Amino acid sequence: MDKSTEEKIYEAARKVFILKGMEGARMQEIADEAGMNKALLHYYFRNKENLFKAVFKDIFTKFFAKLKDTLLSSATTREKLTVFIDNYIDLITANPYVPSFIINEINRDPKVLSSLMFENFMEPAKVLKLFFNEVESANKSVVDPRHILTSLMGMLVFPFVARPILQMVLFQDDKVAYNNFLEERKEVVKNMMFKLIEI
Repeated sequence: MDKSTEEKIYEAARKVFILKGMEGARMQEIADEAGMNKALLHYYFRNKENLFKAVFKDIFTKFFAKLKDTLLSSATTREKLTVFIDNYIDLITANPYVPSFIINEINRDPKVLSSLMFENFMEPAKVLKLFFNEVESANKSVVDPRHILTSLMGMLVFPFVARPILQMVLFQDDKVAYNNFLEERKEVVKNMMFKLIEI
């Protein structure tokens, strides 16, 4: 596939899938968004399911690759948590609909999602195991690491999943103020996690 054609298809598909999910998306919409003929999408990907898998895998590969590199480095647990929190908030700020998209797809078909996440070289289970071990080793408060990781994901994911209501109620629909809030949240989450682990 021509690289520029591939990038156009991926970008268009990512937008449509994230906004409408697997069920709601149509190949014609993706073709229109990419500015090309629908037949070209079918030529490269055969059907919507194949295109969905390719786009979803691309999103997870990028995220887990960064996370794995961080966890395998010689940095301290504090430094690794800092990199993870900063990268996650930056990634989702650039792609704000991804958390809702993932939650919708988990509810729609958890088996498809699981197979996409756990296939080939991504191995998120191993990556998360590394993260779990890091938290466990630094956990002076003797809190179950599962509570710590669940709290971390909740603090990171909720402001994006609940963005419409939080932005309206807390920031009177001021998008700039809400984006500033998300940037400030990096330090807030880091401080809360360090306190939780090091009590």
